[in-house]
Amino acid sequence: MQGKAVGLSSLCVTVAMAFSGSSVLAQQRAEVAIPTAEVPAEDRFASVADPNWNVPRTSWGHPDLQGTYSSDDMFSIPRERPEEFGTRERLTPEEFAERAAADSAYRHRILNEESWYSRSWSVRTFGYTSQIIDPPNGRMPATTAAAVPRTTRGSYSGGPYNTFEDFNLYDRCITRGMSSIMPSPARYGNGVRIVQGPDRVAISYEMVHETRVIMLVDEPVEDDVRQYLGRSRGYWDGDTLVVQTRNLTDKTNIGNVQNSESLLITERLRRVDPEVVEYVGTFEDPETFEAPFTYRLMLTTQPGYRVYEYSCHEGNTAVGTGLSGERAFERRVAEALARGEPAPTHERSDGLGSLPEDEGLFFDINAGE
Repeated sequence: MQGKAVGLSSLCVTVAMAFSGSSVLAQQRAEVAIPTAEVPAEDRFASVADPNWNVPRTSWGHPDLQGTYSSDDMFSIPRERPEEFGTRERLTPEEFAERAAADSAYRHRILNEESWYSRSWSVRTFGYTSQIIDPPNGRMPATTAAAVPRTTRGSYSGGPYNTFEDFNLYDRCITRGMSSIMPSPARYGNGVRIVQGPDRVAISYEMVHETRVIMLVDEPVEDDVRQYLGRSRGYWDGDTLVVQTRNLTDKTNIGNVQNSESLLITERLRRVDPEVVEYVGTFEDPETFEAPFTYRLMLTTQPGYRVYEYSCHEGNTAVGTGLSGERAFERRVAEALARGEPAPTHERSDGLGSLPEDEGLFFDINAGE
């Protein structure tokens, strides 16, 4: 398949095109051929196909992890394993064929039938039953009695919005937190760029423009310094980079709960193919979960993928607009009560509703050319 994954900047350009002659563009472009995978991608890794395959190395001798990758190829793998699979980590040939057909149809729809789409797309199909690989049932452990439910505050919560603190860290373009950097791919911006030096490894994440610098030193982490992404130290275990992160704050979340300051994250990265880096992350937070859990992602190269700057323009305006909208809502409430009418209520939205049918409400960015 020949396709091109998009970052935020190119996504915005594509969105603009959708409002200006998208049907004409769709008629002019050639249809992209979408093959259906016959073999799980993990069975085609160089490290699997050739027992003598050697991991490439840097000029100073470390395993070379460098490159631009994405987690888009994990789209069709659920975070938690469906209960009917039990402890089985891989699909049967029949189950894989069904997933491969669905993946192929998904790619065809995005590349050949739609003028733009809010998600990136994948080019490989894996045969894993879940991203979580431990506990053996592939499901999140139960939370403890002391676990704090995730706050519902944020731009999709329905308010009320009285201060900037009523918006989450993501809205405010600060961080997605360690638990949201490497897990399941989001709607877009799933790029990961890895660069190395003899004494450090840097990992940049496309969404919310974060970069972690992992020092390869045997030094303790200062106990009195806490950060949203914690403090990381790494070392090489053979061909695997092992990273331990501690000293996190309790301001971020894991799934639907707030992590504690006791959270310890152990990550393992190893190249298994010229185009694939395996990522395995273990989360231990005894104050939040009754047991540790581990998930696995395959970070893969994508045709034409570039990690674009994530300027977070939406977030930069979300806070001010949300607060001004709340003040406007309060005026509506006061006016309704003054008229003796029932007060309006907040409405929570999970996304865009139906677009208006009146074409006069849209504009053509090419008008006048």
